[in-house]
Amino acid sequence: MATNKLKIGNVEITALSDGVLEFDLCNFFPAIPKENWRPYESHLTPEHKVRFNIACYVVRSAGRTIVVDTGLGPKPAGAPETPWGELLNDFKVNGLRPEDVDMVVMTHLHRDHIGWNLRSQNGKYVPTFPKARYWMSAKDWEACHQPDLVEARFPNAPQCVWPLEELGLMELMDGEHALTSELTTLPTPGHTPGHMSVMISSQGERGIILGDVLHNTVQVHETAWVSRADMDGELAGITRRSLVERLEREGITVAAVHLPAPGFGKILRLRGRRIWQVL
Repeated sequence: MATNKLKIGNVEITALSDGVLEFDLCNFFPAIPKENWRPYESHLTPEHKVRFNIACYVVRSAGRTIVVDTGLGPKPAGAPETPWGELLNDFKVNGLRPEDVDMVVMTHLHRDHIGWNLRSQNGKYVPTFPKARYWMSAKDWEACHQPDLVEARFPNAPQCVWPLEELGLMELMDGEHALTSELTTLPTPGHTPGHMSVMISSQGERGIILGDVLHNTVQVHETAWVSRADMDGELAGITRRSLVERLEREGITVAAVHLPAPGFGKILRLRGRRIWQVL
């Protein structure tokens, strides 16, 4: 099996990427003193920056083809060197077609998870995945309409999320929601009010697709380390600690959107510390 594919029972996950994001360390983790990173330099780039994959997971389950998160979207016209905007190319490379997608599930509505939802065509918005329904958290839908939060947290929601309602393509969910007989959403709030992860259970095997519960592998052990992107840092830390402890305890396979591609791994304990073990 290709390294960007993972099987959990009968569920197949293909990891695609829209590109990468990179930030100065103290810019993205402003509350963490730089010296606290010294034991964790291996989690950073050679320039001591944090780098994130922008993953999109294509999941085949119970006869459905489901996209989880849609990246940042097309490259800006005036910036062809931008290190993202690659998702549709990655679809082609992997023999996938947007028109084969039945469902789009957004873990949350931040800009790097919704960018390819829609495309502009002849002055109108059209769905990138023309046969899909678009599923999102009701709490995030509400939050992305609050004027102060639109500017600060959901800047591309007016272009990438709001038109879905008028197009009649939007589905709202709250709490644990069955997407298929093998996939169920799990509320993992803090990063956004309605942040969701996707639990997988098939043929006695289990997995989870994380949105932004983890931004960096260091957070597997340092669960209290929050980023500037977390809307409620205290709640995000509580959610992360609880979930990481469960994933370790139950041996659940993880697909993590922002960890190094393809983002497949497990959380294990080594010499008293939790670590990220790449699959």
